[in-house]
Amino acid sequence: MRTSIDLTVEHTEVAVDALSEASGLPKQRIKDAMNKGACWWTHKGKQVRLRKAKREIRAGTRLQLFYDDAVLGRKPGKAECLEDRGRYSVWFKPHGMLAQGSQWGDHCSLLRTAEIQLRRDCFLIHRLDADAAGLMLIAHDPKAASALSQCFAGRTITKDYQARVRGLLVVQDRVVDTPIDGKSAISRMTTIQVEEADETSLLAVNIETGRKHQIRKHLAGMGHPIVGDRLYGKPAPVPLQLLAYRLEFDCPLARERIRICLPERLNSLASPE
Repeated sequence: MRTSIDLTVEHTEVAVDALSEASGLPKQRIKDAMNKGACWWTHKGKQVRLRKAKREIRAGTRLQLFYDDAVLGRKPGKAECLEDRGRYSVWFKPHGMLAQGSQWGDHCSLLRTAEIQLRRDCFLIHRLDADAAGLMLIAHDPKAASALSQCFAGRTITKDYQARVRGLLVVQDRVVDTPIDGKSAISRMTTIQVEEADETSLLAVNIETGRKHQIRKHLAGMGHPIVGDRLYGKPAPVPLQLLAYRLEFDCPLARERIRICLPERLNSLASPE
């Protein structure tokens, strides 16, 4: 079942009651949807998620419910907090997990997972393709979020990835600068290992820009799509073999050079046995 409800409350009433009456859904299902981030309300002039089922809603307030059984039935992946640095934290995002939720819910997102585990405010600094896995930073106050976001926007952060691609590809610091959506896009690639048995190659990839699906598009354009890339290559029995494994930057908060590497135990692109 997939439905959306958009209503303006005519008189003060409890949120779960208003939504249940408008949608015809049982209150327990409404409560579950609210807890998973599928309900929104106008609060202080902004549309934000409403999770408290018993919240009294004043007359004239807008309520929205985006209910989808399939979305709400999903189970969150196993993200892991690798470091808690106070004003920001370092996380491992698994394959298939969203960085942040959608209007239909956020319980399977990294941002919500961090909020629940750390019990503090969380702000998204950068993005990582949902199909990819690897390192992500999450800020815990607005000023930290702004400062760190500027590092990504200003291209002062070194972002290194590993990608396992189809075919035997041997390159050394190959620069690929094919524009994406009319915008400059620069990727550098070096072969780490070639596996003749299954005809795949493991590459180290560094990106100077962060266009949507940049690495995936550049490698597919070279004739070597990433293993498991259902959009630009072929489906495979494994998730997209793209891993964000290293970040290095001058931290504007600690005033020092920070280098973060993914632990080897989380490297899902290790050579096949």
